[in-house]
Amino acid sequence: MQLVKTLASWLTNWLMQESQDISSPQCDFERIRHEVKPCDVLLIEGRSRVSNVIKQITQSPWSHAMLYIGRVHDIEDDRVREIIKESYDGSPDEQLVIESELGFGTVVHPLSRYEGNHLRICRPNGLSYGDSQKVVHYAVSRLGLDYDVRHILDLARFFFPYAVLPRRWRSSLFESSPGQETKTVCSSMIAEAFSFIHFPILPLVKLDSQHGVQLFQRNPRLCTPRDFDYSPYFRIIKYPFLDYTHHSDYKLLPWHGHGALEGKEAEFYMTPSKIKELQQVKIDGINVTGTDLLSENRDTPPS
Repeated sequence: MQLVKTLASWLTNWLMQESQDISSPQCDFERIRHEVKPCDVLLIEGRSRVSNVIKQITQSPWSHAMLYIGRVHDIEDDRVREIIKESYDGSPDEQLVIESELGFGTVVHPLSRYEGNHLRICRPNGLSYGDSQKVVHYAVSRLGLDYDVRHILDLARFFFPYAVLPRRWRSSLFESSPGQETKTVCSSMIAEAFSFIHFPILPLVKLDSQHGVQLFQRNPRLCTPRDFDYSPYFRIIKYPFLDYTHHSDYKLLPWHGHGALEGKEAEFYMTPSKIKELQQVKIDGINVTGTDLLSENRDTPPS
C-alpha cells in the first residue's frame, strides 16, 4: 500500500510539473484582478503536463477552470465564511478562487497564484446576486473532495467513437458508484454549481409543436473548460497585455524595435524585416504596400 501511495505521489508531481518555457504574457493580470466579479468563471491555459493532456483531449487551449468567489467579506453567510476560513488561512482581503486540481483536490487558492498565466473571464449573463451566492455556497460545499483522475480518462474515452471501443473501455461518466460523490474535477464541479440554480451552460434545446421549447441540462461530468468559453450564456471578457482599445489606433502598438527572437520563437513569429517582405506582396498586379494604401487614402471608408 505504501508503494502505491509513493508511486501515485511521484506520478502526480510529474504530471503537475510545469514547462520551463515561459511564454510572453497574453493578458493584463492587474486589470483582470480589478474587473473580475464573484461567480465569474476563470479559464487558464496551463503549462503543466496534465494541462497538455487535457488540451489534447478537449482540443482547446483552456486546460483548467476555477470559480472566483471574491474576498472573504464578500460572502454574506456566516457559516460559509467560516468554512472558507478553515480552508484558507491567508489575508481576509485576498481575492479567492475555488478550484479542483490534481494533487490538491477541491481547495481555496488566492487569485494571485495565477499571475503570469493566460486567463480569460467567462461571466454568466444576467445572474442575480442571490443566485450568485447560491453558486458560491455550492462550490464551498465541495471543498475537501479529492480530484477524480479516472474522470479525465473517462472523458478521453468519451471522445472516441462509442461503437469501436470494447465494453470494458467505454466511458463510465453516466454510471454511479459509492465513491463518486467524494471526487470531482474542475469544470464538472463548477458546472454542478450552475446546474444547482438551473443556469444553462450548453443545454439541449428541444422544440415541440405542442409544448413549445424545453431545455435539458447537460450532464455536468461532460463539461470541460472550453464549454464556458463556447457557451452563449456566458460573456467572454478579455484584457490583453497590450490593449489598443484605450488608444486611438492599433497601429500605434510597439511593432518596431531592436528586440530579437530567440530559440524556437523564430518558428512562430515574424521579425520586422519579414513583415516588410510581406508588405511588398502584389495582388493581381497591384502593389499592396503601406505607402500605396496611405497615398490612396484606404484607411478611410469611401464617401
